[in-house]
Parts: sequence; C-alpha cells; structure tokens
Amino acid sequence: MKKHIAVLALLAVTWSAKAQQKSAADSLMNAMSANDKPVRVAIFKSTRLVLSQTTEMVKKNELNFQIIHRFGDIAGTNGGGQAAFGIDRVNDVFFGFEYGISDDFNLDLGRSTIGQLVQLEAKWALLHQTSNDSSPFAITLVGEAGVKPYQVATFPTFSSRLSYLAQAIIARKFSADLSMQVAPTYVSNNTPFPLLPGNEKSFFAVQASARIKLSNHAGLILDYAHPFSSFRTKANGFEDPIGLGYEVETGGHVFTVNVTNSNSVAEMNMLSNNQRQFSKGQYRIGFTISRMFDFNPKVKKEKM
Repeated sequence: MKKHIAVLALLAVTWSAKAQQKSAADSLMNAMSANDKPVRVAIFKSTRLVLSQTTEMVKKNELNFQIIHRFGDIAGTNGGGQAAFGIDRVNDVFFGFEYGISDDFNLDLGRSTIGQLVQLEAKWALLHQTSNDSSPFAITLVGEAGVKPYQVATFPTFSSRLSYLAQAIIARKFSADLSMQVAPTYVSNNTPFPLLPGNEKSFFAVQASARIKLSNHAGLILDYAHPFSSFRTKANGFEDPIGLGYEVETGGHVFTVNVTNSNSVAEMNMLSNNQRQFSKGQYRIGFTISRMFDFNPKVKKEKM
C-alpha cells in the first residue's frame, strides 16, 4: 500500500509540473511586479484533510464547526453485507469548534467518541506562503491537551487520563494543482495508550499529505502517518494510518468523503493506537463536514 501511495505522489508531482508548463497564467506562483504587495497563498481549502490538520487558519471572530465521522469496517469479519459494509456501525464521531482569536491564532475545542476524549488546542500561524515567494512555504504550530474524563476504571487519577500533542505543520502550494505538507509530531500519554506491556508513553511521528486539484471546487486528498515507535510495529499488530479523500467546497461548507484504515479521528488516538489493516478488510468510509460562521460586526452602508 505504501508503494502505491508513493507512486500516486510521484504521478501528482509529474502532472503538476506539466500543468505549470502548459498554463502559466493559471499558476499562483507567477512573479508579481515590484510595485505590487505580496499576498498570502491559500494552500488548502480547509483546516483539516482526512487524517491531518493543515496550515489554514480560521479568521478573526469566525467559528468553524466540524463534524467528522468514521463508520465500521467495509470488509473482513466485522464488515460485509451484514453490516451494510460498515454503514451500520460507528467507530468514531468528532465534534469540533475552531475559533479565530486573530487571523493567526486559533483556539479549538473537540470531543471524540473513542475514549470520550475531550481536547483543547492552540494553533498559531508562524509563517505564511506569499504569492511572490518571498516566503516559499507556510509553518503552523499546534499544541493540544486532551483528557479522557470518564475512563475511571482504566485511569484511576485525573492526571493519568491526560495526553498531549505538539506539532509543526510545514506546507507549500507548488502550483494551482498541487499542495503538499509534512508535519513532525510529538505525542505524550501520561498512561500508555493502548495499555499494553512494553508500550511507550511518548513517541515521535510524522504526517504527510497532498491535495491534487480536480476542479475549482474539488480535489483529491492523500494522507499518511507514521509513528516512530519500537512498540507500534506490524509484529505487534499495528499499521500506519493511510487515508484517501475527495473534497468539495460549496459556499460556506467544505465536505470531504474518504476511505481510511484509521478508526480514530483525534490525532492523539490515531497515532497512538491504529491496529486496523487494509489486508484484513479493516478500512472504512468516513466524512468531514465543515461550516464557517462569521461573527464580525457588519459594516452598514451609508444611505445616499
């Protein structure tokens, strides 16, 4: 599967290079004149892809409401027609609110079904890609704290239920047709998750994503994650999360339908514990709905 992802990524880069040569006018990377002020480049359509967050931010006094859903296994022993190919079963549901304190600083609150995880996040846009390439890429920093408040039997103290995540997202829009990003990540669980002998409390991971433009309002998303963990190996039944999605922008909504072997939405859960394998039919349909609300004061037009 990893080889297939690598081939798709190589094809995407090749296609993008040809598109740039064919239509320079359509490229967002055209140099601007010396008298023009460079503008920020919108690298992605939304703040989240399939598995990963992006460098995109919610603007000041705006609220982004997200619903992210993961169904059950499409195939394998828990899938097939008896479960309507996963539609009858729910693995995870995430409700999230992202609010713009400023254009470059967001506070986010979310809640996942798995572990009843409640997470608070701070997101800071450290650097933006600009249209004249004076800044060739964007960097966004993410910090999260999460708690599983109702897991008293497994986690007897409040401190033992806490988890943390720190991430730096580095992204670039290479052309009008191709955007890519990589996100070095650090995850720390006060109690090892899953709670198995030999599991580490803390580990590093990396996430890599790409968006290929299909039309002005639609795109194909590739998403991949890899934990650098001596415990989270194939020999111990773990699998790297992989996602493939189709994204559509419709006015104030961004809708993504996807297929992934990750049953978790929250990155703390996904990176810590993904034991779903494509070879066993343990992949599922999911979707993301994102709706933006604007709380900025409306400017009244003066009557003539």
